[in-house]
Amino acid sequence: MNDATDDDWLELIPDEAAEAPTRAGSWTIAVIDDDPAVHEGTRYALAGYSLDGRGLDILSAHSAQEARVLLAERRDVAIVLLDVVMETDDAGLKLVDYIRRDLKEETVRIILRTGQPGQAPERRVIVDYDINDYKAKTELTADKLFTSLTAALRAYQQLRRLDETRRGLEIIIDAAPMLLDHKSMQRLAEGVLTQVASLLNVDCAGILVLREDESGERREGGFCVLAGSGLYGGYVGRDPAWPLDPGIQPLVEQAFAARRHNFGDHFSTLYVQTASGSEIVALIDTDRPLSDTDRALITLLAGRLSVAFDNVILYERLQRANVTLEQRVVERTAELIRANRRLDMQRSDLRRANSLKTEILGTIAHDLKNPLSVILGRSEMLADLIGLDHGETSGSEQARTAMRTQVDHIRTSATRLIDMIDSLMADAMNDALDITLRREPVDLAGLAREVCEANRPLADSKGQSLTTDLTAPLHLCGDAERLREALDNLVSNAIKYSYPGGAITVRVREEGGDYVCAVTDQGPGLSPEDAGRLFGRYQRLSAKPTGGEGSTGLGLSIVKRIAELHGGRAEAFSGGPGQGAVFSMRFPKEAVGLV
Repeated sequence: MNDATDDDWLELIPDEAAEAPTRAGSWTIAVIDDDPAVHEGTRYALAGYSLDGRGLDILSAHSAQEARVLLAERRDVAIVLLDVVMETDDAGLKLVDYIRRDLKEETVRIILRTGQPGQAPERRVIVDYDINDYKAKTELTADKLFTSLTAALRAYQQLRRLDETRRGLEIIIDAAPMLLDHKSMQRLAEGVLTQVASLLNVDCAGILVLREDESGERREGGFCVLAGSGLYGGYVGRDPAWPLDPGIQPLVEQAFAARRHNFGDHFSTLYVQTASGSEIVALIDTDRPLSDTDRALITLLAGRLSVAFDNVILYERLQRANVTLEQRVVERTAELIRANRRLDMQRSDLRRANSLKTEILGTIAHDLKNPLSVILGRSEMLADLIGLDHGETSGSEQARTAMRTQVDHIRTSATRLIDMIDSLMADAMNDALDITLRREPVDLAGLAREVCEANRPLADSKGQSLTTDLTAPLHLCGDAERLREALDNLVSNAIKYSYPGGAITVRVREEGGDYVCAVTDQGPGLSPEDAGRLFGRYQRLSAKPTGGEGSTGLGLSIVKRIAELHGGRAEAFSGGPGQGAVFSMRFPKEAVGLV
C-alpha cells in the first residue's frame, strides 16, 4: 500500500467532499490509485475546474486490473492520473504498456504519481515508458495539480485535433474514388451525406439540394432535393415548387444567393458549383457547433465534390443523348427495312422480267433456230441437186446459175440469222442469274440423236463424218431445252473447228455411276494455254473455225453453266495440238434425279 500520511494530501480532504456533477461535453479523466484518500483528495482539489467552458468527469479505479476494464469501456478518457505501486510494485507501469500497446491509445495523456519515487526512478520511467509527466505525491499540491492537468488537457486537445485531421483526410482520400464511381445523381447525393457524417464523427442529419443551369431539366421549380438523411429523409420527391419546410428553405435559398459555405451553431450549409454550371447546397444539422478542424475538413471535402457531381451530370446527359441516338437508330433501321422491302419488290419484278426474257429467248431458240437449221441444210441439198443437172442448153445454164445465186443468198442469210440467235441466247444465258429449270424426264440418247440430225447437213457440207454411239434410252430429270442447247453447242463446235473430211463421234453412256455425253473430234486439239481458259466467257482459243464460220466465244461457257445447273460438270481432254479433243458433260445420278 502507498503511504497516505502526506500532510499536503491530508489538507485537501474535507469531511464530506461533494462530487462534481457530470455534464455533456466534459473532459474525462481517470484516477487510478489503490488509496481511497487519493481519490477523495483529487476530487476535492479539482472541484469547480473548467477549461474552455468544459468541466471534468472524474472516473475512479482502485487497482490496475479494475483500470483495464474501465479504460477498455471508456475510450473518451483524456488524462490518466496513475499510481505506480498498487497490487504489485510495477502494476502502474504495466498498465501504461496496456494502454499504449493493447488499447492503442496514443492521445490519452498519462501522469504518473508515486509516493515511493525510489521504486520507479523518474529518468528510467520517462525513457522506458510512454508517459507524459512524472510527479511525486508529496510535490503535487492543488496548484501544481491544476497546472499539470491544464497542460495535459491542452496537449490532449491538440493531439485530438491532429488525429481528427488525419482521420478526416483519410476519409476524404478514400471517399474520392467511391464518389467518382457513382453514375446516379441520387446515389451520389446519398453518398455525400454519408461521408459528411463520417467525417464529422457526430450524429447529424441533412439534405442535399440541386439547382441546374438554364439548360438543365431540374431548374423549372427552382431546385430539387436529391437526398436526405435522418429527419430530412422525407423531403426527397416533394413538389419542386416548394420542396422544403419554411424553417429551412430560407437557409438553402440564402446559401444559393451567397454562393459560399456558412457554419452556424445548429445548421451549416455547404455550397458547391460545378464546371457545367450546376449548383449544389448541402444543409447539415448537427447536435454541436463544428470545430475549426471540422470546418476545414468539410471545406476540403466540398472542394472535391465539384468533379464528382460534374461526372454524374455529364453521365446523365450522355445517357439521355444515347436514348435519343438509339431512338434515331430505331427510326433509321425502320426506314432501311422499308427501303429493303421496296428493293426486294423491285428485285422480284426484275427477276420476273428476266425470267420472261429468258422464256422469250428460249422460244426463239426453239422455234427459230431449228427451222433455220433445216432451211440451211435444205439449201445445201438444193445446191447439190442443181449441180447434178447436166443439161447443156444455154437457157438451162442461165437458170441454174440464177438458182445457185439465190441458194447462196438463202444460205448466207440463214447462217447470219443463226449466228445472231446464238449470240443473243449466249448473252441471255450468261446474264440470267436466277435461271429456273423446267425439270422433266429427258432421254439423253434420244436428245443427242435429234441434235446430230439437225447438224448433219452442216457436217455433210464440210465432208465430215458425223456418227453416233448411243445406248438404249438413258433417262434423267432435267430441262430438255437447256440440255439440247448444250449438246448443240458441243456438236456445232466440233463441226466448226474440225478439218474438212474429219470424223466426229457423239457418245451417250453410263460410266462409273454417271451419265456422260461426249463429243469427239479430229480438230486442232488444245494447247496448254487453251486448257486453262477453255470454259471462260468470251474466250477465243488459238484454234480457228476451219470453214470461215463466226464465233462468239460463249458456247463452252454456256455448256459449263447448263451442266452445273443440272448438278454436273463440263470437261475437256486433248492429247495436244493436232490430236483432236473430247468435250463432255458428266451428270451424277443423285444430282439429276434418276427416273
